[in-house]
Amino acid sequence: MAILLGCGMARNFTENRTRNTLIVIVVFGLCSFFYLLGAWQRSGSGGGDRIQNWVNEQTKCAQLPNLNFETHHRASDLPNDTGTSKIKPFEPCDEQYTDYTPCEEQKRAMTFPRDNMIYRERHCPPEKEKLYCLIPAPNGYVAPFRWPKSRDFVPYANVPHKSLTVEKAIQNWVHYEGNVFRFPGGGTQFPQGADTYIDQLASVIPIAEGKVRTALDTGCGVASLGAYLLKKNVLTMSFAPRDNHEAQVQFALERGVPAYIGVLGSIKLPFPPRVFDMAHCSRCLIPWSGNNGMYMMEVDRVLRPGGYWVLSGPPIGWKIHYKGWQRTKEDLRNEQRKIEQFAELLCWKKISEKDGIAIWRKRLNDKSCSMKQDNSKIGKCELATDNDVWYKKMEVCITPLPEVNSVSEVAGGQLEPFPKRLNAVPPRISLGSVPDFSVHSYEDDNKLWQKHVKAYKKINNLLDTGRYRNIMDMNAGLGSFAAALESPKLWVMNVIPTIANTSTLGVIYERGLIGMYHDWCEGFSTYPRTYDLIHSNAIFSLYQNKCKFEDILLEMDRILRPEGAVIIRDKVDALVKVEKIANAMRWKTRLADHENGPHVPEKILFAVKQYWATGNKSS
Repeated sequence: MAILLGCGMARNFTENRTRNTLIVIVVFGLCSFFYLLGAWQRSGSGGGDRIQNWVNEQTKCAQLPNLNFETHHRASDLPNDTGTSKIKPFEPCDEQYTDYTPCEEQKRAMTFPRDNMIYRERHCPPEKEKLYCLIPAPNGYVAPFRWPKSRDFVPYANVPHKSLTVEKAIQNWVHYEGNVFRFPGGGTQFPQGADTYIDQLASVIPIAEGKVRTALDTGCGVASLGAYLLKKNVLTMSFAPRDNHEAQVQFALERGVPAYIGVLGSIKLPFPPRVFDMAHCSRCLIPWSGNNGMYMMEVDRVLRPGGYWVLSGPPIGWKIHYKGWQRTKEDLRNEQRKIEQFAELLCWKKISEKDGIAIWRKRLNDKSCSMKQDNSKIGKCELATDNDVWYKKMEVCITPLPEVNSVSEVAGGQLEPFPKRLNAVPPRISLGSVPDFSVHSYEDDNKLWQKHVKAYKKINNLLDTGRYRNIMDMNAGLGSFAAALESPKLWVMNVIPTIANTSTLGVIYERGLIGMYHDWCEGFSTYPRTYDLIHSNAIFSLYQNKCKFEDILLEMDRILRPEGAVIIRDKVDALVKVEKIANAMRWKTRLADHENGPHVPEKILFAVKQYWATGNKSS
């Protein structure tokens, strides 16, 4: 009996051990299979992408499937409910804030010194003065005309300010006709029209050859130069002060032309060194001969080696025009003499002066023209980094260029003509000037954003139809989002946050795109309703502990047109909070999975700002 019992126990032990071993083998096999299947699907090999795309379509986390990106041009009351959002809905601001620009407000500006235009620079409100309400559109606001009609016509209801039509009537800037403004393409210094003026420049500067792609227009007026340079495939960053002439920058953006509120005052321009192919001033009222040439030195800093500086208007052509300028010959002669002296100090070569237009060309490198430091007060600038410009004081110093081996070499590298330079490897990448980026990672970034933009178009098929003219990328990286969208129908303001780990704005300009630095805890230097579409990549993760999400989202709402679109790509935990705030701002939202499937923690929030305006409570 004992022997039989012992045999039974031995047999049971053996069977249990065999069963446990089999279970381990089965579990291990299943784990290995699913791991390999997952890796295969993510790799893009075989049919993995097709399977994944099908699963994505079946499990897409869309909360508002009827999201509509079309414009309707109707006024409507703000809805009182926000679904299941626990955040209290934001109320409309008072009508007086229709054109609110938080960091350039007139009342605050007048408390600052007028020396060097300090009062016209950025002065943002303290925390206690920030508005936590929605900026209203003016009564009767409508979607702008599509480009290129918008270049010449702007609805009066969108910018209801007629002062420029009176002040600049004889200079052919803008005319009020019925319910629209008409922009005939004139300017103070080009009464025959911008096309004729640009042809004069092109007789000296290789504008039509693709060698001039990015331009800076200081004191731009209504940006007619930038508007007409687009015909030559030149992308111009235009700027002018807030309310020096009422709404001039607002007009520029309403026309669909790149512009921002800014001034050459005491603070450096929000650009890195060596980015613009051409800089331009047409009677821009900047005292170029003052401050020991400081403003010319700032232009030199942002101008690319071999780039061009154009100055038209006083004092150029003083021998002919001095009577009309109501200044003495001696005064104008002395001013031009000082400008010529500073140009020589900067090693700019004057290549033309004709019909009141003078053109200089910047040196190619420091070897081609050694700096003439006759003035002991003027030396080379000593910068912590090339990109250390945000709220940094302008200096009387000359920005040195990257070293070269010969007098014929272009400092910082030779650029391809546009459009070839758009996807060519930028010199800052190939020369290793940008930390953490290589030629390989640059090319990978291009491919990645082509994939992202292709996915965006499946959700918003209006992305490249001309429906969106003014586009902003809030965290532009290498500019690959803008490069993937490149089209005459649109332009992109590529913004590099000042807190970004690496500055890539120089790379963006080398690609033939434009952009600027900005801190998204503050208001952007533009009028309300000036962008048709805003793209945000990882902004909220970047600013997680810097400022409130509400600050950023309310600023996005301020600068976005009614019925404008938003695409926010970020980690899901950030987007959950963002979506609640967006609903409290009356945006229509749709949350979608990453292109690579629902298991990727990064998601995409699509949104549309609803139409509403002042004075339409009965509609």
